[in-house]
Amino acid sequence: MAKIKTVYVCQECGHTSPKWLGKCPSCLAWNSMVEEITESGPSKQGVVWKAVNVSGKPKSIPSIVYEKEPRLVTGDAELDRVLGGGIVPGSLILIGGEPGIGKSTLLLQIAMGLKHQRVLYVSGEESESQIKLRAERMKDSGENCYVLAETSTEQIFRHSEDLQPHLIIIDSIQTLRSPLLESSPGSIGQVRQTASEMMKYAKETGIPIFLIGHITKDGSIAGPKTLEHMVDTVIQFEGDRHTTYRILRTSKNRFGNTSELGIYEMRTWGLRQVSNPSELLISQRDEPISGVSIGSMMEGNRPLMIELQSLVSVATYGTPQRTSNGFDTRRLQMLLAVLEKRGGFKFAVQDVFLNVAGGMRVEDPAIDLAVAVSLYSSYEDIPIPADTCFAGEVGLGGEIRAVSRIEARINEAAKLGFKRMCISKFNRKEGEYKKSEGIEIIPVGNFREVFEFLDSIAE
Repeated sequence: MAKIKTVYVCQECGHTSPKWLGKCPSCLAWNSMVEEITESGPSKQGVVWKAVNVSGKPKSIPSIVYEKEPRLVTGDAELDRVLGGGIVPGSLILIGGEPGIGKSTLLLQIAMGLKHQRVLYVSGEESESQIKLRAERMKDSGENCYVLAETSTEQIFRHSEDLQPHLIIIDSIQTLRSPLLESSPGSIGQVRQTASEMMKYAKETGIPIFLIGHITKDGSIAGPKTLEHMVDTVIQFEGDRHTTYRILRTSKNRFGNTSELGIYEMRTWGLRQVSNPSELLISQRDEPISGVSIGSMMEGNRPLMIELQSLVSVATYGTPQRTSNGFDTRRLQMLLAVLEKRGGFKFAVQDVFLNVAGGMRVEDPAIDLAVAVSLYSSYEDIPIPADTCFAGEVGLGGEIRAVSRIEARINEAAKLGFKRMCISKFNRKEGEYKKSEGIEIIPVGNFREVFEFLDSIAE
């Protein structure tokens, strides 16, 4: 059998070398040489799946025969929502997150929860006994979940051919090694090659595959960027290890919306689905305090009510501080400038601290009005009634702009028991909102109208 030929290619300029170099002689970039295959001999015995008989002739779109296959519903409503309704057969899904955040726990819980499908759980990081210890904490028996402690793709494909699973979980892609490369597992060449083999196997057999990926210190998934281009779906599992809540969001999805959000709570036995996250994101208090407001945001098709907390105090150490947690600091500075210019507030000599309760990260511009109200409340030391919420985008002229999906936001606020909701008057031009929604709608057009409304409910 012919020996596999490999070369080292610079990922910056494309310069090739027969051996690894720490510094590229062409572009002078450090640690940019990556091993790649240039010529391969006969295929290794052990890659045992049979390729689908696909004609190489080009076809017109109307002549292509397509049989729609039902998605594999996992039973986990949060994961199914993020994936767009379930797992598409033959798809390759990459999930990444911080160490210890719960990636392995989530997928093992999914594998054990599938009662009528066989699942092959491949672990390159833990032994079978270690996985057994974690599985014992969960409530499901996991009779159809088969565990394999293996790192060779050749052996994984052979066992999969024997078992014929409905789902494969790889924990993790950085531990796999391909017999076609001599480099160590976790190298860029190995990650690219093993992911390519997994993609080919998933497409030709129709078996969906989950890949768990490590992340780097800057939060991106370790390995080549082509890894994220190759897979069908990229999911980020986020959260603070010191809190119990975890957030599942997609950055790429070929079969669904990329803005959907799933929320879990970490328990001793595993991850609990949070069906109504708005109740968890709003703090319960005995009495109202200043600087707290409730805003409405959208994550995909799901409306969420979140709590904004701000603290405005006189700056005593020179340059005023601008600190935000969960909200873009540059947008906070813009809102402070608009409040000072259009509202007459002296924020230039104030320290401003803003926090989004529950550890959420907010990007919806509809939360601007709630942030501005929170800052106003802390500046004037006036509490905002707990039964009032806000939804609106703030313009540079101090105007309150219309936001999308206002009906869904109002319905969510009414469901959670809010009595008043302040929105832009430009959101609805054809008439008043329905009385049956059980919530009073306060239309406003600029900051002056917002402050008049806040003064009236404060009295």
